[in-house]
Amino acid sequence: MTRLAHDRLLQGISLAAGAPSLLLACLLLWMSRWPWPLRAALALAALSAWWQLSRILRHRAQRPWQTLSNLLAALREGDYSFRARSTNPEQDALQHAMAELNTLAEQFQQQRMETHEAAALLRTIMGEIEVALFAFDGEGRLQLVNRAGEALLGRPSERIRGESAASLGLAEALEGQESGPLTATFPGRAGRWDVRRSAFRQEGRPHRLLALTDLTRPLREEERQAWQRIIRVLSHEINNSLAPIQSLAGSLATLLNQAPPPPELKEDLLLGLGIIGHRSEALQRFLAAYARLAMLPPPQRRPLDLGSWVRRVANLETRLVVHVAPGPDLTLQADTDQLEQLLINLVCNAVEAAMETGGDVTIRWELNAGVAEIEVLDEGRGLGNTSNLFVPFFTTKPGGSGIGLVLSRQIAEAHGGTLTLVNREDRAGAKATLTMPWPAPG
Repeated sequence: MTRLAHDRLLQGISLAAGAPSLLLACLLLWMSRWPWPLRAALALAALSAWWQLSRILRHRAQRPWQTLSNLLAALREGDYSFRARSTNPEQDALQHAMAELNTLAEQFQQQRMETHEAAALLRTIMGEIEVALFAFDGEGRLQLVNRAGEALLGRPSERIRGESAASLGLAEALEGQESGPLTATFPGRAGRWDVRRSAFRQEGRPHRLLALTDLTRPLREEERQAWQRIIRVLSHEINNSLAPIQSLAGSLATLLNQAPPPPELKEDLLLGLGIIGHRSEALQRFLAAYARLAMLPPPQRRPLDLGSWVRRVANLETRLVVHVAPGPDLTLQADTDQLEQLLINLVCNAVEAAMETGGDVTIRWELNAGVAEIEVLDEGRGLGNTSNLFVPFFTTKPGGSGIGLVLSRQIAEAHGGTLTLVNREDRAGAKATLTMPWPAPG
């Protein structure tokens, strides 16, 4: 019986359940004194009713299962619009199952709509961004490319989908070990590219995503702005020196051409030549400072005890007592000469600011999340213009060169650290913060 279909099994069980009653009815009819034709007709009617009721039960049991089967088939095929009719799911377990399937179908339909909307949004975003995006399957064949990628390769996606990364000229970008800048030439454009790679899975299969960002235009814009700043500063300083030199040279030439020569000619010549020499020396110092800024050598790393380094620099300052707060024992791998120059510049600036107000200068350090933080705090007036602090040759000090902070930041970044200068929040004054990785790379 277990091999029979479910509906036929139910029909067989119903026939077996009604058989004793049918036999009993036939026996009673046989023992009755009714006429033979009547007894035969009643027995035949009972037998027919027995058979028809079993067939009705079979069809009633078969119909909901067919409905459930059709609903599940529709869900499997992705048709979430199909619904089963349910009457009272609270009293009928089968109707409750149909109601649950209807709810599941509605959820699937809602999820499909949200997925389609998200996919449409993703396609729109991919089409609008300027980053070239390429998706490759596990065999390295292109599966997806956006508009920027089509322009980069010079071909539409329909013609390049399914091709290998090597045939598209993207093998070096896709198979590289690390992400970073890449200089390459493609059919659509040549230049320097920032390469980003990531992995994802689609339908359980591994895929790789390649993103190429054109760095040529941003780099050229930064280069143009840097040249403009340098030329503006150089022009300003050179003109400041050449203008008085040119004026004095013309004045001295006029004095020499006078006939007879004025009695104070010698004194005027000596004064004018002295000014010319002074301005020439100032221009030479400016160019030497620029060369120093542009030719900073790479750091020669050696073990450096942080506390000893701080106290040594603090003791070099004689104009004001520099307070050193106690801190943890740390040893950095750094260029001692360069870091001493950095800290000397910060302490010098802090002392000059504190002397204007009669305040103090304090140096403190701590280890925070694997980073050594060294702070130089002053109680001066604070910073008036923080946007030009690290602009080369910008200075508010009479006779200042304007390279101290710029050089200090270059030294910090060469060691893998950072340098920031902000106004203090607890009181008037400024705070210079030097961060150094710890332990520093060798």
